Amino acid sequence: MALPPAQPAYILRGHGSQIHATTFIQSNRRLVTGDADGWIVLWSLTIKRPVAVWQAHQGSILGASAWGSDKLITHGKDNKLIVWKLSEEDEASMSTVLPVDTPPEPRKQPWLLHILEVNTMNFCSFAQTEVRPPSSFENEPSEELLIAVPNTMSSETVDIFHLPSSKRIHTIPASPTFKGGMIMALSLFFHPLTHHLTVIAGYESGHTSVACLATSWTTLYISNPHSQPILSLDVDPGKGFYFTSSADAVIAKHPVPVFDEKDREAKEESMPLKIVKTKHSGQQGLRVRNDRKVFATAGWDGRVRVYGVKGMKELAVLKWHKEGCYAVAFADLDGVEEEDGEEDKGKELVGRMGVMTVREEREQKAKMTHWLAVGSKDGKVSLWDIY
Repeated sequence: MALPPAQPAYILRGHGSQIHATTFIQSNRRLVTGDADGWIVLWSLTIKRPVAVWQAHQGSILGASAWGSDKLITHGKDNKLIVWKLSEEDEASMSTVLPVDTPPEPRKQPWLLHILEVNTMNFCSFAQTEVRPPSSFENEPSEELLIAVPNTMSSETVDIFHLPSSKRIHTIPASPTFKGGMIMALSLFFHPLTHHLTVIAGYESGHTSVACLATSWTTLYISNPHSQPILSLDVDPGKGFYFTSSADAVIAKHPVPVFDEKDREAKEESMPLKIVKTKHSGQQGLRVRNDRKVFATAGWDGRVRVYGVKGMKELAVLKWHKEGCYAVAFADLDGVEEEDGEEDKGKELVGRMGVMTVREEREQKAKMTHWLAVGSKDGKVSLWDIY
């Protein structure tokens, strides 16, 4: 007997236009959603209700991400990238009236810390990476951040800004070996082996490239596995490979080459590690879960597809939305303790919950659940509890 189709655990309603950004913050206690009218809603995953609502931009939200525990970055189609101060304490003074409703008084915005004037002609969201001194620990909050966005004048080149100074510190020129058109997706990180600043880009032409900053910017990899514009890319947490998805039906897995200090003549690799023809065009919002086991895409056909990272096999198709899906986000599993067995895990959880208040139990459950959040053209966000 066939199992009934999976259903979302919760549906979050209240946006008046399509959802373009979803991200979990504050150890999964909060979910940020952003829509095509520039609204940001911060949801409590303990009570599944909004705790802060404001119009962050006068154009569509392209991306949103946390910086530490008390700052939120939003990127809008109004050519602005804004850093807001928003800690749990700040939520008390914020409006909780959803975008579809009219508040009795104007909604307050959070405290604005920084504004960058950036190019948003591409519909490409920003990428970020923290700047850490060698002696710092991974869990320490970083006071410095690098932001990558398409260049204001040339959409084929990448600008890198430094925060909090708001200065542009790098411009990565377009590769002369191919015509990529506009940059559609970006990733930015320091390579764990070489510590070189590394930028991955996906282009309108279907090309993707990896470049690193050694003594100068060096291109390490160029490939063209897609026949249509790249819609999204995401890097494995170990930084050894990354995935791209496109308006075509292909999902590709690519290497992140390591720059060889001895061999200064960089060799541009051109072969993806694997190409899968999925027969489903228009998969975007690709995200890799940080346990490195699965990744997911949001489909224009209203379906979310979950794939295995290792073999890129389709593991699940989640169907609830009747219109196209544009954004997915996984809950952060780094804080979830792995136990040897399900029985031990269950006993420990029961033991802990025996001394917890009801609110603490809910918070613990929200932090431990393997959430997948999906944003759709219908203005709704579906929350799924997946393996």
